[in-house]
Amino acid sequence: MVKKVVWSPKAQAERKSVLEYWVNRNKSKAYSLKLNTLIKEAINLIISNPDIGRKTDIPNVRIKIVRDYLIFYEVKDESLHILSFWDSRQDPQKVKP
Repeated sequence: MVKKVVWSPKAQAERKSVLEYWVNRNKSKAYSLKLNTLIKEAINLIISNPDIGRKTDIPNVRIKIVRDYLIFYEVKDESLHILSFWDSRQDPQKVKP
């Protein structure tokens, strides 16, 4: 059972960058707030069912899709580690969870 969510500094920075991008682009926080809610809902879903994400080529790392974004995560002991928050419209060669 997952009891703790740990965001890597990289994943935190990526998430912040995406949310700030949408605030600046739309001149409003509305979409960023909606996206942030979707992210939280996805994480709660992962907490309740850690195997819900798609397996990756990296052992123990899974992906949960949230709109155009990928949450790379792994579960260790009782912690959910968010490794990366990736915009799937970018070059896949850049992704490094």
